[in-house]
Amino acid sequence: MPSVLLIAALAGLAVAAPQNINAAAVSGLVTPTLLGPDVAELTPTPIAYNPTSAARAAAAEVTANPVTPKKRSVVNLGAASPLNGAIGKRDACDPQPNGIGPVPGKGAVAEYLDPYNALSQAAQDAATPKGYTKAFTNLQGSTQQIGYLTFKTITSDVYDTQACADFCDNVNYCLGFNIYFERDPSVDPAAACPNPKPVTNIKCSLYGYPVIAKTATNMGQWRGPEDSTGEVFHVVIVGSNGYSKLAPTLSPTKQNNFTGPSTLLPGAINAPYDNGVDTYLGMKLYNNGPYDPFVCASACQAQTAYDRATAGPDGSYKPCNFFNSYILSKNGVPQGTYCSFYTRSWDEGYAVNTGYTFGSDVYTVEASFTYGLTNVDDGQA
Repeated sequence: MPSVLLIAALAGLAVAAPQNINAAAVSGLVTPTLLGPDVAELTPTPIAYNPTSAARAAAAEVTANPVTPKKRSVVNLGAASPLNGAIGKRDACDPQPNGIGPVPGKGAVAEYLDPYNALSQAAQDAATPKGYTKAFTNLQGSTQQIGYLTFKTITSDVYDTQACADFCDNVNYCLGFNIYFERDPSVDPAAACPNPKPVTNIKCSLYGYPVIAKTATNMGQWRGPEDSTGEVFHVVIVGSNGYSKLAPTLSPTKQNNFTGPSTLLPGAINAPYDNGVDTYLGMKLYNNGPYDPFVCASACQAQTAYDRATAGPDGSYKPCNFFNSYILSKNGVPQGTYCSFYTRSWDEGYAVNTGYTFGSDVYTVEASFTYGLTNVDDGQA
C-alpha cells in the first residue's frame, strides 16, 4: 500500500499551529495503475479491495517506516493496485454484449460528439439523485482517478442516474459515480471485421472518493485494424456526468479498539501543545484504495507497538491514542486517505485546519472524522 510519511514540524509553539501538509512528499506518491474501467472491458471489474489486507499492509509499512522525527523520506510500497482486474476474454469478430443505448444518426463519431444530440440532452436533463451533488455535466470523457471500485452497464436504454446511485449506495466505500454513454463496436474489431457498426453502452463506474470534472480524462481509444478506407473503430465517450455523496450522508465505520467515529468535522485537527508537549506524532497518506479509516486505525496501533518495543531505558514511549482520518485533495483532486496520529484526544473545537495554499496548489480537507483508543495507553512499557 503506497504511503507518504509526513512529520510534524512544530517549533516550540504554545498555541495551535497547523499540522501542515508536506507538499513535496505528497507529490512523491505513486499513482495506482487502475483508475477506471477500461473501455474494452466486457464484464465489470470485481471489487478486489480487501480492508483487512489493506490494514495489514499499513501496519507492516509502519513497522518498516515508523512515524518518528528521523524518518522524513517518501515511502512507496509499489505501484500495483489491489483493485486490478483482468479484461474479459474477447475473440475476433465476436458480438459484443449489451449495446442497447440509443445510437445517434447513423452512428458516425461526429454524430456522437454533436453537442446538441439526444445523448447530450439526456445528460443535461438528468436528475441529481437524493443524497448526491452533481460534480460535472455532459463531458466527453470518463473519470480516471484513485479509489476506482467497479462499474456496471445500465441494462436499459435510459440514462438512469438513480440506478447508478442505487448501485453506489449498495457498494461499500462508494462515495461517487460517473455515468456516461460509450460508443463501442458491435463486434470485436479484427482483420475480418474492421471498423464495425457501433453500439451504445450506458456505463456507471464507482469510486471510493468524490469525483470531479478534472479527472474525466478518458476520451476513449481506437480499436482494431483499418478498414478499406483507412478508418479504425473509434471508441468515444459522451454525456458524461459525475455525482458525489453529500457530506452529511457520509458514515465511516466503527473501528475495533477505538471509540468513534466523531460527527463529521469542519476540518482537520489542529492541536496545540499540551503543557509544553507536542502531542502530534505525524501522519501517513494512503492512496491505493478507497477512503478507509481502517488503515489509519491499523497504522496507529502498529506505531504504538513499535514505540513500545523500542522504548528507552526508562521504559517511556509516545503511544498513538487518537487519530484523525480525512480525504486530502490537491486542487480539488482526491489524493488519498490521510491519517494524523496523536498521543491524546482532541475535541471538535480543534478541527479548524481546512487546508492551505502552497505556491499555486490548494490543499483541502474533506470527510474528516476522529477516533480515540478505548483503553488509553499511558506510554509506559
